[in-house]
Amino acid sequence: MNTVYVVVAIAVLSGLYGVSIYNRLVKLKNRVLEAWSDIEVQMKRRYNLIPNLVETVKGYAAHEQDTLEKVIQARNMAMGGSGSPEHQAASENMLSGALKSLFALSEDYPDLKANTQFLKLQDDLAEAEDLIQKARRYYNGSVRDLNVLIEQFPSNVIAGLVDYETAEYFEIDETDSAARSPVQVKF
Repeated sequence: MNTVYVVVAIAVLSGLYGVSIYNRLVKLKNRVLEAWSDIEVQMKRRYNLIPNLVETVKGYAAHEQDTLEKVIQARNMAMGGSGSPEHQAASENMLSGALKSLFALSEDYPDLKANTQFLKLQDDLAEAEDLIQKARRYYNGSVRDLNVLIEQFPSNVIAGLVDYETAEYFEIDETDSAARSPVQVKF
């Protein structure tokens, strides 16, 4: 009779432990989804600033059409990216490079550097870049927590039973040194 109670107690405790692990997996997966949503919100904010910035620069640097078109093209490509974090990171790297070229133009146009609208857009873009960086750190921390739980024993057994897979980090391309440096918005 005591053996039956022990077996039942072990089964109940094992079940409760399994439910606890499953609930942690759900919580961490939802945290990763929330963090990715935060990144998308901040990137959209940046995307919305770029056309205003380009229009401001157009008035001063009309013959720099090629650079302006590259910025808009990179923005549109980044906005269209709805794939994996790896794909989105590549698009964001291209956009950052194009923005650097745009800001480099202001060195050739002193009136542009003094334009209050341009300076305000620079500040807004710098703030957006900072918020994106913070959102990326939070996302990658959430991904780390989820991936650790999915890969650790015994939670990996539960994760395997419910088909949970590790999430991708949002990383900058290691080979692109220009993408690793911050977008310069101060002169």
